[in-house]
Amino acid sequence: MFLLSTPQSDRHTPFEDAQGILVGATLVALAVHVLSSANLMTGQIAGLALLGSYMSDWSFGAIFFVLNLPFYIVAVRQLGWVFTLKTFAAVALMSLISDTLPLILNVEMVHPALGAVLGGILAGVGLISLFRHGATLGGVGVVALWLQDARGIKAGNTQLAFDLVVFALAFWVLPIDVVIWSLLGAVILNMIITINHRRDRYVARS
Repeated sequence: MFLLSTPQSDRHTPFEDAQGILVGATLVALAVHVLSSANLMTGQIAGLALLGSYMSDWSFGAIFFVLNLPFYIVAVRQLGWVFTLKTFAAVALMSLISDTLPLILNVEMVHPALGAVLGGILAGVGLISLFRHGATLGGVGVVALWLQDARGIKAGNTQLAFDLVVFALAFWVLPIDVVIWSLLGAVILNMIITINHRRDRYVARS
């Protein structure tokens, strides 16, 4: 079994993990709010959840929480209970904050270019914060971290491959220009993860 960890001298305290997960979940929730305000989407499970919210009466937070449930089985088996519990907390926080933000933060107009860039940066930094405190936002992130730590495949590359599938589906639902701007944000997000989440610093070990 692989457990997400940092070098012995770099271990975080429970308080440090709690604030890192809270900050990460908040930044990603803010990214989703910016993207939805610009009528854009993102990749991974969050992208599927946004598509679902555009096409139904369900909120993003509710769909995102439900879609992540099957991935906890993979997380427990491959990355351990500590990682899984932290990830569950991150997903729950992000879902709650995402549904709360529109009630207290009204963003009336965001140009798609700014929405894509800002959304990608916020989500990328938020995910890095989660990764470095032994959590992710479930879904593809669980598989991506496991493959990076077990096979040496960069997490950003795995997530980008899944994003291509999500955006292929988006072409059937959203206007082409919306999908193209959204793809820019996803590329920025995954570049941040690929460059900053280094396997020699934050890796899993058996």
